[in-house]
Amino acid sequence: MTPDSTNGAFGSQPRDRLGRPIRDLRISVIDRCNFRCTFCMPADREYRFLPRQQLMTFEEIERLVRLFVQLGVRKLRLTGGEPLLRRDIEELVRILAAVPGIEDLALTTNGALLGAKAPALADAGLNRVTVSVESLRADVFGRVTGLGHSVDQVLDGIDAAAAAGLGPIKINTVVMKGTNEGEIADIAGYFKERGHIVRFIEFMDVGTVNDWSLDRVVTASEITGRIAERWPLEPVDRAQASDVAERFRYLDDGVEFGVIPSISRPFCGDCARARLSSDGRLYTCLFADTGPSLRDRLRAGATDDDLLAFLAGHWRQREDRYSEVRAERLRAGLQPAAERVEMFRIGG
Repeated sequence: MTPDSTNGAFGSQPRDRLGRPIRDLRISVIDRCNFRCTFCMPADREYRFLPRQQLMTFEEIERLVRLFVQLGVRKLRLTGGEPLLRRDIEELVRILAAVPGIEDLALTTNGALLGAKAPALADAGLNRVTVSVESLRADVFGRVTGLGHSVDQVLDGIDAAAAAGLGPIKINTVVMKGTNEGEIADIAGYFKERGHIVRFIEFMDVGTVNDWSLDRVVTASEITGRIAERWPLEPVDRAQASDVAERFRYLDDGVEFGVIPSISRPFCGDCARARLSSDGRLYTCLFADTGPSLRDRLRAGATDDDLLAFLAGHWRQREDRYSEVRAERLRAGLQPAAERVEMFRIGG
């Protein structure tokens, strides 16, 4: 494809059937995880993980990223499973940080290995990290993460990431009724003091193994209300229309937090994200059940032009709006769709 003065320096940028561009690409680099979080891959289930030869190689990931840039992608996020379990992850960061057109390179992690990895990740060119923290209480954290991990190890990893310059650091907290909703203000306060941005996430029906039900959802309005009881707040405009979080600022110090209201206030209409699973499948929605294999096309000898044409055509056919459909089904007394890819295969 040739540069187009209308569509940008990196070529034709397709829009899907709802007029949405593609701006963000989330890449799962491994499906394995050293946690067994109840909202993702509960410890009471058995899991089959991909053999190494089925994972995308770094070279394959780089090639696909360069093609996605031509279609409009500017932000990359590395996910898993737990991405820090992928051997030589720092080298992949170094490769992707050098791709022209990428403006933001981030990584989402459970934080258990972050203390050891943060300096090398920063040196390799990673811009920032997001760390999952569902509780500050040792007993609750151990129960949620499933394998008795220490929250102190994760908090130390966050400190190491901050010292390495991997900020602004964001914290993801999935709020689940009966589990951690009593800690909302405490979690907000802990990270407020340290200047980190918490994203409180409504418990979502991602995948099929997390025993999701609507009565376990703490809504974004409830979350914000609990925080507002302790600190005065003001809303903050989204930086981009495709941002998923509703943002707020504490009036006393200007630190921000956000809520992600996928259940109570779906935001499908502005979604500009694509996802690659660790075995190279392309998913155009977090709640999709399947996607075409880009890895197989690469290994079968597809040219860049072949791949660009396929990617652009696939995106133009996209019409995903699962969260909005879910809301419609729930209002009608129906259950959400039964088949969905598991979150540990494509990241959050």
